[in-house]
Amino acid sequence: MSSPWLAHPDARERTRPRTVVHESWERAKSRALDPEHLLPDLEVGEDVLAEYRRAHPLSLVLPVIRKLLVRDAEGSGLLVAVGDEMGRLLWVEGDSASKRAAEDMRFVEGAGWSESRVGTSAPGTALELDHGIQIHDSEHFNRLVHGWSCTAVPVHDPETRRILGVIDITGDARAVDPHTLPLIEATAAAAEAELMVLRLRALSDRGGAGGSTSTRGRSPLSVVGFGAAGSAGVGARSAARQGRRPDAGPISMHVLGRDTGELAGANGPVELSSRHSEILTVLAWHPEGVSAQRLAAEVYGDESGVVTLRPEMVRLRRTLAAAGTGVDIESRPYRLSVPIELDAHHVVSLLDKGAHRVALAAVRGPLLPGSDAPGVVAIRDRVRMRLREAILTDAAVDVLLDYAATEDGLDDAEVWTAALRLLPARSPKRAGVVAHLEALERSL
Repeated sequence: MSSPWLAHPDARERTRPRTVVHESWERAKSRALDPEHLLPDLEVGEDVLAEYRRAHPLSLVLPVIRKLLVRDAEGSGLLVAVGDEMGRLLWVEGDSASKRAAEDMRFVEGAGWSESRVGTSAPGTALELDHGIQIHDSEHFNRLVHGWSCTAVPVHDPETRRILGVIDITGDARAVDPHTLPLIEATAAAAEAELMVLRLRALSDRGGAGGSTSTRGRSPLSVVGFGAAGSAGVGARSAARQGRRPDAGPISMHVLGRDTGELAGANGPVELSSRHSEILTVLAWHPEGVSAQRLAAEVYGDESGVVTLRPEMVRLRRTLAAAGTGVDIESRPYRLSVPIELDAHHVVSLLDKGAHRVALAAVRGPLLPGSDAPGVVAIRDRVRMRLREAILTDAAVDVLLDYAATEDGLDDAEVWTAALRLLPARSPKRAGVVAHLEALERSL
């Protein structure tokens, strides 16, 4: 791989780059990225882009971003881009001529601009570092991007402070004007504030409808779920079965790629213990309820564990009440008083809709990977197999290749063989797939 110093025609005259840029270049080199041939992949295809954008939380605050940034971009030579937390561009708006020119470097909707894919750039590096940054012209690791400059700032969830995405301005030198960074920072802050206002308004509206108390003590985060088009189907069906008003909506809980669950609470996210995470995950997956003996077997691996389970349930109820989650656990059988929607539910719902690319992007890792509780292992395996089967059976070849590159797909010869079968005869990717299959065969 050529050096980023050599990617620029005037490399010999250059001084050492800024520390933040140099460190980003080093990360790019460690990932074996080639600065001469970095063209971003289209990670969100046109067939699912509209649905993915509707489901993303930043779609709710797009009017704020447009009002503060996009409105004045036409004719300025500047582009305003909004990306998700993985660096995939969801909206690219602004100057029409610049938008056409940016297509040459694939700065387009659906393209992946994470630092791990294209090296140093404002949107990707801002997400990598979790703070605003400006990248000037040849500071880009990718030589194809030289001649462009950009400023980007991450946007965070107003309650959990998780990164939701990024706002970026790209263009000529005006994109890195000293006033640009404060402007985008203010826009990001306004977007976060608007998200909070929308959640509080939704909470108020639901609480006032018919005098229902089902949303009292609930976090605004739990009201809006996982996004503008969040998957509320599982929780709604559960509520209907148990005689509760389904429009109250489920409370969200993150368990993918985490050893402990994170549950929405009135005062922000609630980090649960490993054991409490296991219990709530099993109960959320079985909204109809489970007996004490079965829950003990699912959590402890033995029905006799019910003696240990009962005092644990008392502690869990206290934790839920103290955090203001609005969730209680009913007995005989054990079941949730309010539905909890796992992010794993969301993935399964996307697969049911045929949104394979979006579902794959939503998988942040195995469900409670550190747990060996039989019930959790069973749910983890079910989600994993549901994802594999759906992608192997119905997904487009590019999604299949993305899955093949994951930890679960890397050693799965059937997946790689299916990808080889779907690739066009003249696809340059076939050689890499064949080489990987041969390596798998040698390892057997």
